[in-house]
Amino acid sequence: MKIGFISLGCSKNTIDTEMMLAHLDNAGYEMTGDAFEADVILINTCGFIGDAKEESVETIKEIAELKKTGKLKKLIVTGCLAERWRERIMQKLPQIDAVTGLGGIHRIVDVINKAFETEKYQSFNNYEQTPIEGERMLSDDNPGVFLRISEGCDNRCSYCAIPKIRGRYRSRSIESIIEEAQDLEAAGAKELNLIAEDTSRYGIDLYHQTMLADLLRRLGKETTIPWIRLFYCYPDKITDELIAEIRDNPRVLPYIDMPIQHVSDPVLKRMNRHGNKAQIKTVIEKLRREIPDIVIRTTVIVGFPGETDAQFEELLDFIRETKFNRLGAFVYSREEGTPAFDFADQIDEEIKQARFDALMSGQMEISRNCQQSCIGQIRDVLCEGFDAEENMYFGRDFSNGPDVDGKIFFTAEHPATPGNFVRVKITDADDYDLFGKTV
Repeated sequence: MKIGFISLGCSKNTIDTEMMLAHLDNAGYEMTGDAFEADVILINTCGFIGDAKEESVETIKEIAELKKTGKLKKLIVTGCLAERWRERIMQKLPQIDAVTGLGGIHRIVDVINKAFETEKYQSFNNYEQTPIEGERMLSDDNPGVFLRISEGCDNRCSYCAIPKIRGRYRSRSIESIIEEAQDLEAAGAKELNLIAEDTSRYGIDLYHQTMLADLLRRLGKETTIPWIRLFYCYPDKITDELIAEIRDNPRVLPYIDMPIQHVSDPVLKRMNRHGNKAQIKTVIEKLRREIPDIVIRTTVIVGFPGETDAQFEELLDFIRETKFNRLGAFVYSREEGTPAFDFADQIDEEIKQARFDALMSGQMEISRNCQQSCIGQIRDVLCEGFDAEENMYFGRDFSNGPDVDGKIFFTAEHPATPGNFVRVKITDADDYDLFGKTV
């Protein structure tokens, strides 16, 4: 029996997919990347915001057509949308043969068996009691890999459905993280990207204090993976100890993903975000003072209920002044089951989109100037592959995180091997990518 897999959404979903792949591989199933050849297709869905839910639904409908045109016998759905819509997903999408929530990650073999035994099968377990670590079958050979250090969230931002989907905050033990990092190193990983809903909170539940700096030290001592990168650090939890570890540990890249979401204090309060504008400014100033070459990535939300023109302009001015190296923006998505869903003063969709366009236009100018300043520099680049269309190799340097940032395209006199580091002189730039040649 051949199994096909589609993984939607974030890198945490990808890790869940890879754990399910390992279970299926150990059970003797054959994996296929050709949907027309698959007897069973599993779709790991995303259900975070409206666009993600829509993509998941459309993917389910599209794949279900393979029951008519391919070999597909069973369509199985799992992931965040399944967890979020557990009471009605099979009713809304009768094309599904079996559905399991996040608590079914380690039971996926049994779910497939049950799908062939009954016409319709559902299985939902308590995800908070499900192990969040396990063997992974990497879904690609990219040298940059994601490593999840915790799951769930206790921050309770008023716009966010994640606590309802993935539950309370749960840290993995340092020992289990080190063991997985060593396994990834043995598999050829050259970059560890540490992820969680809130990495800066790591350890508070297990060790009664934040332990991210300690984890970084242990990873530095007990692995030899050259690059370690930090994602999803909340500004109110970035401690002096963490900043010092980023500064002093040569394996930790001078790069931090720090979602701020907004800077207007009244908006932050309605969002139930911890901290305030002054605290955000202070931590940015401290990061840039202690680590002069640091790259700061952030995300913001525009059009949150009650956001006034003046509050949006305050955010826009802050972005122009701060000049984040990398920035992603979201139009506020009104999500059922969240406190903000019932807030008064919901913003008109056209106004939200206009604010998004204005913000991204301002950020593009900042990005363009940042990119142009790189011309003439020589960068260490982790080669990821060859782009036949561009007729160039591509990879990333310390300033570019996987999936969310740009790439460096380069020519080479001698073949470059994916997974190896090369020295590249930057000769040109566009708004998000850099171009160069090996030296």
